[in-house]
Formats: sequence, structure tokens, C-alpha cells
Amino acid sequence: MRALLLSATGLLLLGCSKPEVADEEPLLRPVRATLVTDNPGQRQRALTGIARSAQASRISFRVGGTVVALPVQVGDRVADGELIARLNSSNFDLAVQQSEASLAQALASQRNADASYSRVKELYANNNASRNDLDSARASAESAEAQVRSARKALEIAKLERSYTQLRATGDCTIASLDIELNENVSAGNPVAQVNCGEGIEVRLGVPESLIGGLNRGMSATTTFSAIVNQRFAGTLTEVGTAGGNSTATFPVVVTLNDPSDTIRPGMAAEVTFEFDSDDAGIVVIPAAAVVNDERGSFVYLAEPTAGNEARISRRDISV
Repeated sequence: MRALLLSATGLLLLGCSKPEVADEEPLLRPVRATLVTDNPGQRQRALTGIARSAQASRISFRVGGTVVALPVQVGDRVADGELIARLNSSNFDLAVQQSEASLAQALASQRNADASYSRVKELYANNNASRNDLDSARASAESAEAQVRSARKALEIAKLERSYTQLRATGDCTIASLDIELNENVSAGNPVAQVNCGEGIEVRLGVPESLIGGLNRGMSATTTFSAIVNQRFAGTLTEVGTAGGNSTATFPVVVTLNDPSDTIRPGMAAEVTFEFDSDDAGIVVIPAAAVVNDERGSFVYLAEPTAGNEARISRRDISV
């Protein structure tokens, strides 16, 4: 009986004592903040584009034939004059031989015509040949000379066409793509390879019609690449299209990077930022994601720094 009482008394005393109230610590939460400044009269717009070599081109054969040599692969660097692909030149070799034979025949005819003309001139000087004989011999000699010139030109054309069976680099380039295979029959003009020459990099993008009027050659632009983290590249606007595309109301624009890096490769996705003049000077510009709406209207959360990296958050009503 005494034990229960003590327990009850202990419970009574515990219930009557005042609990100690601990000091409440401020609740700290990580937030993302943006520094807000007055609009200086310019606005930025970011547009997406694709990087490419400043000297990119698709090369092809001028004649058709079967591919018998393909000594390069995608990614190889080729020097000026280095062989990229070669066609079977058997038919062109025969054409050169035929032209050489025609030239030899024309030279023989010319020698015969010149000798005949010389004899007739001597006979005419001794009054042993008529004027008609002299004119006929001279005409034959001139005709033989013309045939020689024609045969020489035909031989030059045949050799030139034979040289077209070899596709060589016209500078220090990189093989970006190959569109043919060995033993494949290709036609004249069909793409064989794409080569990127030089070290320059440019970004091609489409600008909507609402912004194209604010772009001019020589403007500065800033380019970033999703594949290259924390790097920004300065560029200059070098080309501004004057006609939009057929299917979209965008205009082609080219930005050339002033100091490209070796890490930039043609085909990379790029984001180009332009600064346009604006009539909204003095207006505060904030990200749209920072604006919150409720039954009282639009507002933002204002972070007022207190100490270190800490800030006190308060509501601030705004007009959008």
C-alpha cells in the first residue's frame, strides 16, 4: 500500500513541475537565389544551333567508275594532295592511248604536208607549178597543223579525265564521313566523303522572325556547349540570312568562334546567347520560375542576407 502511494505522489509531483522550454533554432533550408538588378536597356536571348567546321565540304568524283582504293577512314587527317579514293582507270587509260595514237598520226600527216608544200614552193619559184598547186599545198599544210593542235587538245582532255579517277585532298583536312565502299560503282557527282578543313569552328542556327531584325554582322555572341561544362566561348556574327526557310519562319545565321577549343567538334549542340537592345530600361527582370501566384496576386520570395550564406526569406508582392 505504501509503494502505490509513493508512486502516486511521484506522479503528482511530476505533473505539477514546469517543463523547461528550449530555445528554438531557426529552420534553415537550402534555396536557389538570383541577384536582381535593373534592366540596363538590353535583353538576352539564347538560341540553339549546331557546331560545324568553317571549311566543311562534301567532295565527289567528276567521273563515274568502280572504287578500287580507299586508303582513309573516318577521323583520319589528310594532307594537301593526299589520296582519298581512286576509281578503276582502265577505260581512261585506253582513251589516253587512243589520243596519243591520233596525235602521232596527225604529226605524220603534218610532216608530209609540210614537205609537199616546200616542194611546190620551189617548183612555183621556177615556174614549174601553177598558183593553184601552191595554194592547195599551203592549205593542206595549214589543215595538217590544225589537226595536230586538235589532237594535242584531245590528249590533254583524255589525261585530265583520267586524273579525275583520283580524289585527293585540297588542303590539310579531317575525314568527317565516308559515303562509299570498296568495289562500289559510283556516278559522277555523287557524294564520296565530307571533309573538315582548317581550324575554324562556326555555329549555324535559325533565328525567329521576331528577333532577326535586331541582328547585324559584327555583333558579339556567347556560345556554350552542353558537352563542355563551365566553358563559354566568345563569337562574332558573320552571316545573317535575308530569307527565311520554306517550312519554318526562321532565318539562317552563322556565328564564328573567335578562339575555338580542340574539345569542340563539328556536330555538337550549342547554345548561342545574343544581347538585343530593349526599350525596357529600368524595369526589373527576373526568371519566370521565381514568380508565384495565389488568391492575393503575384509575389516573389525576397532573400535578405543576414550572415554568411544565410538569408531571411520574406514575401514581396509584385506587378508583372
